[in-house]
Amino acid sequence: MALDKPYKDIPGTTIFDAEQSRKGYWLNQFCMSLMKADNRERFKADERAYLDQWPMTEEQKQGVLTRDLNRCIAAGGNIYFLAKIGATDGKSFQYMAASMTGMTQEQYAAMMLAGGRSAEGNRYIGEKAATQSNKEQA
Repeated sequence: MALDKPYKDIPGTTIFDAEQSRKGYWLNQFCMSLMKADNRERFKADERAYLDQWPMTEEQKQGVLTRDLNRCIAAGGNIYFLAKIGATDGKSFQYMAASMTGMTQEQYAAMMLAGGRSAEGNRYIGEKAATQSNKEQA
């Protein structure tokens, strides 16, 4: 039985729920393995060979190899686990967050210091349709 998931209506947001957790289990386990120095060294020496030791999907592996965190999240990754990849690469969490928005780290920091993204048009997917309908009725 599928659960009602009203949060699916939030644009640009993937909620890490039980379904995502199951989907990304091995991806997140791989990320946690990077907490050990010897595993980080093995991963950095041959990323593909190290990833192939994990029963991850090809989509998950490609997300890691290309450092496409949005792709990893869509494939079940949790940002707190994925942060281990950034740490392995010597990248800050801010750098990683910026990469997910298409901004530079400096642009992302400036946006966040200015109060973050506007909520206008980003509350829920139906908001845009409701706003347009209201404008047409006026």
